[in-house]
Amino acid sequence: MRRVGLLPAGFLKTDPEGQARIAAFLDSLGKLGWNDGRNVRIEVRWPRNEIDPIKVEATALVDSAPDAIVVSSNPALDALRSLNKTIPVVFVQVSDPVGSGFVSSLSRPDGNVTGFQNFEPAVGGKWLGLLKEGVPSVVRVGVIVHPDAAAQFDFLHAAEAVAPSLGIQVSPISVRDEDETRRGIVEFANTPDGGLIVLPHPGNIDNRSLLIDLLARLRLPAIYPFRYFATAGGLMSYGFDQIEQWRGAAGYVDRILRGARPADLPVQAPTKYDLVINLKAARGLGLAISPSLLATADEVIE
Repeated sequence: MRRVGLLPAGFLKTDPEGQARIAAFLDSLGKLGWNDGRNVRIEVRWPRNEIDPIKVEATALVDSAPDAIVVSSNPALDALRSLNKTIPVVFVQVSDPVGSGFVSSLSRPDGNVTGFQNFEPAVGGKWLGLLKEGVPSVVRVGVIVHPDAAAQFDFLHAAEAVAPSLGIQVSPISVRDEDETRRGIVEFANTPDGGLIVLPHPGNIDNRSLLIDLLARLRLPAIYPFRYFATAGGLMSYGFDQIEQWRGAAGYVDRILRGARPADLPVQAPTKYDLVINLKAARGLGLAISPSLLATADEVIE
C-alpha cells in the first residue's frame, strides 16, 4: 500500500473549491491505476489559513513518511521544505518557484521538489492594465500583499513598473490576517478613484467572501487571480484553471510512485489564461465596462 499526503493550503475542508481540487486529483490518479484504499492510501490535511496551523499539518504529514506529498501555496511549500529534504513533493499554485528558492530551475528542479507554477511575476502588470481598461477612472491602485510569501512582492514590483505609463499610483497594502485586511482596505478606500489587485495567496482565497462583500460595500473595483472570485461576485478575474494543475499533479505523483525522481520532472507553467468579467458586480459598482474589453473576455457573467 503506497501512501500520498495532500496539503491543500488556502481551502478549508468545507470549501467546495477545495473539494473540487481533491476530487480532480483523485479522479486523475484513479485513471492512472491508483485507487484510494486499494493500492494507495490518501491522507488529506486541511490547515487553517495561518502559518502555525500550516506548520502543524505539514509536520504531521512528514512524520507519517508518505511516498509523496502534494502541496498548494508558497507558505505551505516553504513549511514543508524546512521539514523535509527527502520525501518527493509535488506543488501546485506556487508563484515564482525559482525566485522563491524552491527549485534550482524550471527545466531541472533539482532536489526533491517539482510541480506546477502559479503565475509569472510579470502578470502583476497585466492585472493592473486590465483593471485600468475596465475602470478608466482609477488612478490609485492598492495591492494586497502578504509578506510571508516573497513572490507577492514580485507581482507588486511588476505593477509598479507599468503604473507610470497608465497614470496610476500603486500602493502596497500589507496584511497578515483578516483584521489587517479589513482595516487596510477601509483605510485605502477613504480616498476616491481607487481600485485593488487581489494577489494569489491562501489568505485571500480563504477570505474571498470577506473581500468581495467588503469591496462591494465600499464600491471599490478590483481584479482577482482566479475565476471563482468573479463567479462569487467579484468584478473581474484573470488567471488559469487551477483544477487542471491538480490533475497534472496526479500525473507527476503516478510517475514518482513508479520510480521517477522529482529532479527529473520539469516545473510546468500555465499556458492558457482566462479573463472573466461579472457585469452584475459592475452594475453594483455603478460601472459600465467598455465593449472592447467585454469583447476580449473569455466569460461574461450577466
